[in-house]
Amino acid sequence: MYENLKSIGVIHPEKIERYALRQEAAADILKIYYQKDKGDLFAKSVKFKFPRQHKMVLINGGTSEYREVSEISPELRYIVQELDQLAQQEQDDQVSKEKILNELRHLEKVVTSKIAEIEQALNKL
Repeated sequence: MYENLKSIGVIHPEKIERYALRQEAAADILKIYYQKDKGDLFAKSVKFKFPRQHKMVLINGGTSEYREVSEISPELRYIVQELDQLAQQEQDDQVSKEKILNELRHLEKVVTSKIAEIEQALNKL
């Protein structure tokens, strides 16, 4: 799993916290941020540089006018897809965590009110 990330040297993709992608001249810069370990002042990050793919695109069919355009490399596109999968998985885990926490708070209220009801019944005896 995450073969494209492993191909660039990412050993523990599960520790990725976020990423940033920017274009700089004729290259794309990918910066991957890892979760901060206990006791670390700053989060660890790794930077990768990918050359942009250049190709000629037909602008006007009647005049056969072409223009050179650059786009993200296919390798980087696959890497970003894997990073997005990791981010979505993290978001899904966060939503599940919030849902469970809400259920726990609701259960806590129900149990508290039931205990109060039983204590009132005992006081009446």
